[in-house]
Amino acid sequence: MRKLFLLLASVALFGAPGCSKPSDTTSIENNAEAMADALERKADNLEAMADAAANDSAATMLDGAAENIEEQADNVRDMAENEAERH
Repeated sequence: MRKLFLLLASVALFGAPGCSKPSDTTSIENNAEAMADALERKADNLEAMADAAANDSAATMLDGAAENIEEQADNVRDMAENEAERH
């Protein structure tokens, strides 16, 4: 999943460095926001699984994974913001 995330982030954020039209910047921001939203939904699902887990160690692991995914979503948004500022 991490490799897919990095691939999608690379394509979405760095695929059009030569393009400086405002619509390209908007496209980058929109794609990044969609990716971040999808990551947050995955994190929410993991948190729900953690709440339902009968095993405390499994719940802790799922909560940790959810936090990592939420951080990835924040990173995607930050990268898009930085890329938009470059244009």
